[in-house]
Amino acid sequence: MENKNENVNEEVKTEQETVTQEVVDETTEATENNEAVEVEEVDELTLLKQQLEEEQDRVIRIRADFENYKRRVQLDKEADYKYRAQALLNDLLPVLDNLERALAVEPKTEEAVSLAKGVDMVYRSLVTAVEKEGLEAVKAEGEPFDPNLHQAVMQEKDDTKESGIVLQELQKGYKLKDRILRPSMVKVNE
Repeated sequence: MENKNENVNEEVKTEQETVTQEVVDETTEATENNEAVEVEEVDELTLLKQQLEEEQDRVIRIRADFENYKRRVQLDKEADYKYRAQALLNDLLPVLDNLERALAVEPKTEEAVSLAKGVDMVYRSLVTAVEKEGLEAVKAEGEPFDPNLHQAVMQEKDDTKESGIVLQELQKGYKLKDRILRPSMVKVNE
């Protein structure tokens, strides 16, 4: 009977070890599953954080692009308003030139003198109107040559003046506010 009790004890022991091992295995498996779930949750959370950051960066870039666009549109509007008369003034420059040429002719008769006075009045009215729009004549004669303002078409040697000084203005130049419409055609000292 003792042998039988030992066998039963052995069996119970073996059965307890088996149950214990099963519990340990189940606990280990559950722990591993929990760790896997936690790793998956951490990976998913990290991925979501990255996506959120990318979207926030994208929104910031889009907002900056829109602000730049608004600023460019505003600058274009201001430039359009500032130079709105440029096309008309470009068309009027030859008219100003022709009126100046007409006034440069010396009238010889009474009729020519009264006609010259009328042309002078028209010229002054036109000059006043275009000056209100911002048209200015470019200063040339006696000034240092500036390729941004002057177009040198001739050179001449004059020892009484410095080199690079404009000796004569052959055609008036004009600018609209800060933009050159037509450079002055000039003769420059060598």
